[in-house]
Amino acid sequence: MTARVARVGLVLALLGALGLVACESGTSSPEPGASPPATASIGLAELTRLDHLPRFKRSATVGSFSSYDRTGGNDDGFSGTYSFIRQKGEGLVLAELDGPGAIYRIWTPTPTDDVFAFYFDGETEPRLEIPFRQLFTGEREPFVSPVVGYGAGGFYCYLPIPFERSIKIVARAETIQFYQINYAIYPNDVDVRTFDGYETPESRELLATAVELFESAGEDVSASAAPPGAELRTERRSVSLAPGASARLFETDRPGRIAGLRLAPASAFAGKGRDVVIRMFWDGDEEPAVLSPVGDLFGYSWGDPAMRSVVAGTAGDTNYLYLPMPFEQSARIELTFERDGGAPVELEVEVVWAEISRMPDERHFYALWRRENPTREGEPFTFLDTQGRGHIVGAVLQAQGFESAQTGFFEGDDQAILDGELVIHGTGSEDFFNGGWYNVTGRWMSRVSLPLSGCLDYKNPLGRSAGYRFMLTDAYAFRTSARLTIEHAPTENRLPTDYASVVYLYSEERPTMPWELPDVAARRVADPDRIVFRPGWSVPIDSLSFQGMTMTKLEESIDGVNTRYLQVNAEGEDVFGPHSVGFRCELPEAGTYAVSIEALAGPGQATVQIFRNERAEGQAVDLYRETRQRVGPMRLAELGFAEGENVVLLKLVGTNPRSSGQGLDLMSLVFERVP
Repeated sequence: MTARVARVGLVLALLGALGLVACESGTSSPEPGASPPATASIGLAELTRLDHLPRFKRSATVGSFSSYDRTGGNDDGFSGTYSFIRQKGEGLVLAELDGPGAIYRIWTPTPTDDVFAFYFDGETEPRLEIPFRQLFTGEREPFVSPVVGYGAGGFYCYLPIPFERSIKIVARAETIQFYQINYAIYPNDVDVRTFDGYETPESRELLATAVELFESAGEDVSASAAPPGAELRTERRSVSLAPGASARLFETDRPGRIAGLRLAPASAFAGKGRDVVIRMFWDGDEEPAVLSPVGDLFGYSWGDPAMRSVVAGTAGDTNYLYLPMPFEQSARIELTFERDGGAPVELEVEVVWAEISRMPDERHFYALWRRENPTREGEPFTFLDTQGRGHIVGAVLQAQGFESAQTGFFEGDDQAILDGELVIHGTGSEDFFNGGWYNVTGRWMSRVSLPLSGCLDYKNPLGRSAGYRFMLTDAYAFRTSARLTIEHAPTENRLPTDYASVVYLYSEERPTMPWELPDVAARRVADPDRIVFRPGWSVPIDSLSFQGMTMTKLEESIDGVNTRYLQVNAEGEDVFGPHSVGFRCELPEAGTYAVSIEALAGPGQATVQIFRNERAEGQAVDLYRETRQRVGPMRLAELGFAEGENVVLLKLVGTNPRSSGQGLDLMSLVFERVP
């Protein structure tokens, strides 16, 4: 156990002594079937412990307010048209609810310094006034980091804001853009105490514990995934998993709960095959409750370890999962290596568990892997569609389009239909994962892991975008049915894509949707054969001439087509010879590729050629034309490239005698795999 988690345990013990959260005395394990610990009170206590996750939610309903386009279009906050429920003299009313209840998540990619006023229980004066931005920056208590935070283009707040009778949130602003506010409403007999600023010593202790937990991403938090006082035992096993074989990682015929699972090395599951499968079984069920390629369960991005959240991911070379998994009679975890040949995989396994039976109000843990390749035209992608009672606590999505340098499918909105009602409607795919502004430098553009959410990858040339989100207090609770979907186009789901997901939930019964794994071939990562890099957008520049060269990104209409390009202008020669510019191009797989360019030809353009190790490759391409026009793709060379980042160096090797300059107006670099 790490020192940080040990401190969390000490704080929990103190809170138990104060009566704020239940804590078993001593360190012995409660008897199987023992009474469950007292339910965490509504508010901060809900953020301090993972062991409450399997329990039925006491809320009567969950839902959200958001700025989504009510017409079905894609104006989900750009204009602010739908970014309020009504206007009043003091500003824009963003949310209004009758309680008891709590606000559990506030998100935006467009914070401002406009003041937000929170009115509680019919009070005529706001009890809380705070600039919108300060809900997320951590500079004002009790909105402290990392319970609130920002990254990947989005800003999130997970500080619970409970109310006994009602709440109204007003933005004192003329306009607000994108926002989402998630809430839960409770039955009248649930004790909810209205937000008081969390200034008492007890509240400060709870907030400190929540901060410790949120700061523990990648660390051992199994102590938080079991009831306080539980005696945790760790079973360790070395496994040699041969191709075509299965191995049992853990098995017991005693009641208990798994608080942590660790598999190493994580690199053993990397790669595009998705051919090592994990299955978990509870209480004699012949069908697995967890069924997924190993990498995807732990948040890999197209075969590469990528996620590092509090509850699941990869730290160093170890995969971890700390979502509690209770059972009444038995449990079994298996791996199957579904590859025809090759060397065995050597693994180290650790299962942290306690002999504390599943409580009457706890449900089984399920994790479902799904893929639609391609997605269905006119229908959103479905994470989950099930009957019964339970709550969704997380989702991971890998989304890949079929056209290089196009990720417009990520404009699609998420929707949650719970108990037959559309109660949550999002504002864009990266927004669901607490991000914002895909393909914008410094935002949803690269891998970012936050405590409960993040960007697993964004690669525009490959048409890829991936994210994750786990839900603690903002879990999507349902009593009769749940359907969680996400669109794959700005509107009408008209962009065909390859979507693969894992959804994590607790359920009273097995999910009722079909979710058998397809065969290995149908699971494999599908890399594109044609990859387009557009320097006019966000292709990294590796190098350029030392002198006499300027570069500008421009956009104009050419031949009636809106055209974006990188304009290179050069004079004379560089210090070391012909002028050059190099681009970093990331390729998904090693091999031979034909490299072409698309450019704007014209009277001031140069002759271009690829160089490698100061050797000219392929053929030079003359871009001179009497009139300005789009040309290409024009073949430069066929070359071998490595998987990952490669530098492509273009040199301006000369000019046509009729050319008036040394220009290169580059629209795109095109790589096509050569069989």
